[in-house]
Amino acid sequence: MEKVKIAILGFGNVGTGVWKILLENKKEIMKRSNYDIEVAKILVKDINKKRDIVVPSEMLTDNIDDIINDESIKIVVELIGGRSEAKEYMIRAMKAKKHIVTANKLVIANWSKELFKIAKEENVLFYYEASVAGGIPIIREINESLTANRIQQITGIINGTTNYILSKMTIDGSSFDDALKEAQEKGYAEADPTSDVDGYDAVYKLAIMASLSFGTEVDHACIYREGIRNISDIDIEYAKQFGYTIKLLAIAKEENNKLELRVHPTLIPSNHPMANVNDAFNAILIKGNAVGELMLYGKGAGDLPTGSAVVGDIISILRNNVSPSDVKTTNDKADFKEVKKSEDNESEFYIRLDFKDKAGVLGDTAKIFGKNNVSVVSITQDVTHQDHATLAFITHKSSEKNIKNSLDKIIELESVNKVEIIIRIESFN
Repeated sequence: MEKVKIAILGFGNVGTGVWKILLENKKEIMKRSNYDIEVAKILVKDINKKRDIVVPSEMLTDNIDDIINDESIKIVVELIGGRSEAKEYMIRAMKAKKHIVTANKLVIANWSKELFKIAKEENVLFYYEASVAGGIPIIREINESLTANRIQQITGIINGTTNYILSKMTIDGSSFDDALKEAQEKGYAEADPTSDVDGYDAVYKLAIMASLSFGTEVDHACIYREGIRNISDIDIEYAKQFGYTIKLLAIAKEENNKLELRVHPTLIPSNHPMANVNDAFNAILIKGNAVGELMLYGKGAGDLPTGSAVVGDIISILRNNVSPSDVKTTNDKADFKEVKKSEDNESEFYIRLDFKDKAGVLGDTAKIFGKNNVSVVSITQDVTHQDHATLAFITHKSSEKNIKNSLDKIIELESVNKVEIIIRIESFN
């Protein structure tokens, strides 16, 4: 059986996962790829660092040139993460006629057009399944299984850290801070959790999926983004009272050649399957005009789930006999599709106000909502202190512009202390 040499850039969580899979599943991988995969080099920052996994010392290098200049290495697996360094290494590897496998959502979301163009010019393959949802094969589903469909909508829980935090808050009654600390202790969240809890990670992943699904370039900067830092136990409980569960959703819709792209906390019906996706699991619901609704579920992060997607991409390259072949990475003839302004998006809303416990506030707020064409479905009120109370609304579907105009007037009322939070509702109708 022919041997093929690969190099791994980075030997952190995912890199070690790839190493484990290549060793433990060696026989199965050889049968399915018809190649004997040899890891020739592993790029690390510190060769002398103590590691839990024993790796032959001659495999380790801290010099990327040892990999780029080695003509026997045919596939480079980029797992160092980050921006400029990872991008530079991938470009250099492609220009050295090496195929690329990466899990780097940040680079794909920012420079996919440039990278795919170079891959095409150099006649090499560029695979990135692991960049979106760990072990869930969403890129392959969009590129292959769903090509007979016009994809209309994608709705996803695509960040395991935020889903873990919200699950702990919902099921165990944990505070945000306690749930975040536990997520960090379990390795789900970084010491600096900004990318996850503020929604950036989900934005990058949504940009990749939307670009492929709708046949257009998507600038991640055009995606509306909100994180979960402001979600409190009060909102979790109100959501339950109204029959909802709070999740961080990534939503992409196409209608009349316009895209609606947003990442934010969302109330979803508690009886919907997405509401029962807990812990660090991910789920992606795809709506196609032929297939209808299809939901993919699985582990969205971790060494072995993500490593599984990476090794799957390596096998896909090997099945092409390590020879150049066209692969759908982007659409060179993509239509330009405008991204709707967030103020034009429509949904139902959950709104929580803090107000002075005086007569008339409910009538005043209802009057303002009515003047701005916002219809209220449900209201609940709790007196939390002697002098002020909480009022929570659920509205019918309305534009964000009308909601904003309403709240701009409501906050001017002498009886209203603060608009505590606004959360969109996804009913899946």
